[in-house]
Amino acid sequence: MSSIKIENVFTAYDKADVLMDVSLNVEAGKITCLLGSNGAGKSTLIRSILGLTPPREGRISVDGKDITGAATHKVIAEGIACIPEGRRMFPKMTVTENLRLGAFQVSDEALIRQRMDHVFDTFPRLAERRDQLAGTMSGGEQAMVSIGRGLMGGPRILLIDEPSLGLSPLYVKENFKIIESIRDTGITVFLVEQNVRQTLAISDYGYVLSGGKLVAQGSAEDLKNDKEVYAAYFG
Repeated sequence: MSSIKIENVFTAYDKADVLMDVSLNVEAGKITCLLGSNGAGKSTLIRSILGLTPPREGRISVDGKDITGAATHKVIAEGIACIPEGRRMFPKMTVTENLRLGAFQVSDEALIRQRMDHVFDTFPRLAERRDQLAGTMSGGEQAMVSIGRGLMGGPRILLIDEPSLGLSPLYVKENFKIIESIRDTGITVFLVEQNVRQTLAISDYGYVLSGGKLVAQGSAEDLKNDKEVYAAYFG
């Protein structure tokens, strides 16, 4: 089980800080969530972890190893996978081809097949549609492909950005159950979301980001019951 530690991170676009002095812990084997409205800086924090938009100040480490500003492929090699916002399918490739791309760093064909079987066990609907072009699938099915592709790399830590975006309530509920089951297999999950109720229902610990700064933190239960935090940041 792996963990991420973020210490005093400032991240800027064109010299304007989007994240200001952000410090948080993503605990091993747990679901840690980051809540906040659109534009709060949530996706920027994921980009900072992945080395896509490196922090101008502060430190990011995985199991104590400094990965601040490391090239993205090196971050992934540390056992981190990301399920991006908006799913980002390769629409003219089949479900199987999309999934195989998640294992691009794996050369062992037997291991790839084993992971593929695990994904198909997790998402039986994908097993039925393995030869279907991803672009012809519903939003909920594409979300399954996106999560499955993340699992193909055999990650120790999964970063999940806005998994409920654009999905029907039924698929949201289904996806959140899957995220819970992923945590139960020992994978650490960092869940970045706007959907407060569903997210806190499955999370162990949470942080609230507003205007690039952390404004609240606590166990999911505490955040759920904090009426002031709820009213101020989630209406």
